[in-house]
Amino acid sequence: MTQHSTVLITGCSSGFGLETARLFLDRGWHVIATMRTPRSDLLPASDRLRILPLDITREDSIRDCLEAAGPIDVLVNNAGVGLLAPLEGVSPASIRELFDTNTLGTIAMTQAVLPQFRQRRAGVIVNVTSAVTFKPLPLLAAYTASKAAVNAFTESVAIEAAPFGIRLRLVLPGRAPTTSFGANAQTRMASSVPQAYTGFVQEVMGAARSAASLTTTSDDVAAAVWRAACDADAPMRIPAGADAEALAAA
Repeated sequence: MTQHSTVLITGCSSGFGLETARLFLDRGWHVIATMRTPRSDLLPASDRLRILPLDITREDSIRDCLEAAGPIDVLVNNAGVGLLAPLEGVSPASIRELFDTNTLGTIAMTQAVLPQFRQRRAGVIVNVTSAVTFKPLPLLAAYTASKAAVNAFTESVAIEAAPFGIRLRLVLPGRAPTTSFGANAQTRMASSVPQAYTGFVQEVMGAARSAASLTTTSDDVAAAVWRAACDADAPMRIPAGADAEALAAA
């Protein structure tokens, strides 16, 4: 990869995606930053930056975005949603929404770029999942399942794609309290806690708040994505953040 390479990143409106777009832009790459509702004020103006609308749950939106983007060298599947709640209280519709974005959206984006990578016999796909897949944790059953599915998917497709010069890698971030992701996941909990689980949830949340735990920053994730995209010898799974590294080593 060179400074003339082009990366397309999903979910750039905040957090990991926004910081990743900023890092690649700072290092001379051409960046296509995508988000459901495009905003031009999030990143510095540059002739190497394009901001495109993209909803990864819609086939037509994926098609239109990739047509507008033209050839790319790296795809970063970062877009995702969180869900923090006891499974018994989560509606089937909420679980489908979770998988539509986190799992099926990632699969759809990967399928969409594989033909151009295969024809050029080059390309990298970086899928951002989560360090929660390293260890079972309460209140995260559906979310963990949606991310663990992407882990397995990525590792299988990597074998299929390797003969065509295509690399796939995983970046697994830890807990990032400085981003809005966790807060959004907790917002989804509000109407999803059955009365029988109230005490358990309060205990779990209290323990999480009081623990002097390690965390992850958006800079950690951007650096891990950069490594996945540019280092051909990077491992398949790259933990991002001190807490993610600790879980991976446990």
